Amino acid sequence: MHRKTRFNPLPLALGVTLLAGVASAGVLARDPYLQKVGPDTALVAFRLASSCTPEVLYGQGSTSQVARSENTGRNHAVVITGLKPGTEYTYVVSACGVKTSAKTFRTAPVPGTRNVHFAAVGDFGTGGSDQKRVAAAMVARKPELFVALGDNAYPDGTEADFQDHLFAPMADLLSQVPLFASPGNHEYVTNQGQPYLDNLFMPTNNPAGSERYYSFDWGHVHFVSLDSNCAIGMASSDRCSLAAQKAWLETDLAGTQQPWKIVFFHHPPFSSGEHGSQLTMRKQFGPLFEKYGVDLVLTGHDHNYERSKPMKGDAIATSGGIPYLVVGGGGAALRAFSTSRPNWSVIRDNTAHGFLDVEVVEGVLTAKLLTTANTVLDSFTLRKDLPPVEQPPPADALSITVEGERGVAPHTALFRATTSQEVPVKWDFGDGGSAEGATTEHVYTKAGQYTVTATAVFGSVTRTATAVVTVSQAPSSGDDAGTVTPPTTTPPTTTPPTPGEPEEQPGPTPPGAVGSNDDGGGGGGCAAAPATAMLPSAGFLLAGLWRRRRQAPRA
Repeated sequence: MHRKTRFNPLPLALGVTLLAGVASAGVLARDPYLQKVGPDTALVAFRLASSCTPEVLYGQGSTSQVARSENTGRNHAVVITGLKPGTEYTYVVSACGVKTSAKTFRTAPVPGTRNVHFAAVGDFGTGGSDQKRVAAAMVARKPELFVALGDNAYPDGTEADFQDHLFAPMADLLSQVPLFASPGNHEYVTNQGQPYLDNLFMPTNNPAGSERYYSFDWGHVHFVSLDSNCAIGMASSDRCSLAAQKAWLETDLAGTQQPWKIVFFHHPPFSSGEHGSQLTMRKQFGPLFEKYGVDLVLTGHDHNYERSKPMKGDAIATSGGIPYLVVGGGGAALRAFSTSRPNWSVIRDNTAHGFLDVEVVEGVLTAKLLTTANTVLDSFTLRKDLPPVEQPPPADALSITVEGERGVAPHTALFRATTSQEVPVKWDFGDGGSAEGATTEHVYTKAGQYTVTATAVFGSVTRTATAVVTVSQAPSSGDDAGTVTPPTTTPPTTTPPTPGEPEEQPGPTPPGAVGSNDDGGGGGGCAAAPATAMLPSAGFLLAGLWRRRRQAPRA
């Protein structure tokens, strides 16, 4: 057929572009959100509209590196390792033949870095216009992390509430800024916060391996998230207890090496709002805050903003003391104060929605309550003397080697840390287990993807290195592939290789690392060797394993 008019490709190009945009928007039922971002790792979670095997493409500027999900379900949590500290990365989710638009995020700086910028607010999860304006204002400030103070998903903290009142209205923010949350009382309405735990991926560094309360370092700031619902008796004892949380908190605060300490949770120890002061939190945790030098306590619950004077016990401190803030203007309807302003209250406001914007540079913490109208409602400064900066250890001061990155539950993995100096090494195995020492092993009893973190302290500087261990369910046949069989005392039988014939080498490990909160993933591992081929002692076993080691990403 011959055309009688000149072909104009522009309408076709526009149509293809629009179709691609529609397809990209339709491939995800939940946009990507960033969790557990550290100096060398990040978790990208998302939900697909239909089942397929997705991957995350990422890199510095370009997206040439790949982290694949081995799950074909809809819910995915892809762990990326081997990243550089304090570095901006671009990422794209590729799924079902379609790629999403590119997003960026920044990894945490090297622990001890004396420049941190974060945002904090609570009581926002309504899905309304005020919440969206607060989220947009936070995006404009480009914080490194977002600290959420509870009531993240009104009214009941259900699966639907999380989707409609957290992930949908705050998608742009959560795809660029990692979220570190604490649970509010509205999350506890449904099954004591179980949907909160199902939808978010928080650190698991308490003895129970629970995400209800945890801590992490960002630069030279040590953050602690508490579960105040648990502390005031809203959780059953099998899930969380006041005594366990207090014991963990004391150990955690005593052990941190960072000069700044910030604690956040939902119920305020000091408030003149509708709910008032939560005296159990004040009585049970205030003495620990004071004993270990906590600098700032951030809370929500009351739908307003209020800042206390520096407090010690129940009274205004004559020296030192801790300021307690209520930052509850994240989007829910603002409420009247229940009393006249008490003498311990510096400032309070229930007329404007906004968030707390905090910068910690060297020994100076500067905080501003920024409203959605871009006005400064309140500002204050905290100061402390810091020792001179030590010469940091080299970037490769800590590296880890893993034997048994994949296996079938129960699965034993072996770990070794290499350090540039003789310093203690602590291990967090990602399932609540921990250990100390340069070499160790751990048994994973359940299927899942576990981020293993090794921590070493060089003076006042902390280095971490991470790896991922993937454990799958045991097959129905009872096959025990993937486990490490203890050595026997039978002398080894070895056969030298045929001249000119290369020795067998292990195959390459796929790049990237993957996690999922769907069906679990991964499998394989090496089958146990026959007894006649076993080395006669654990030492020889380890020696053989380390020769086949895979070098994990360095901090």
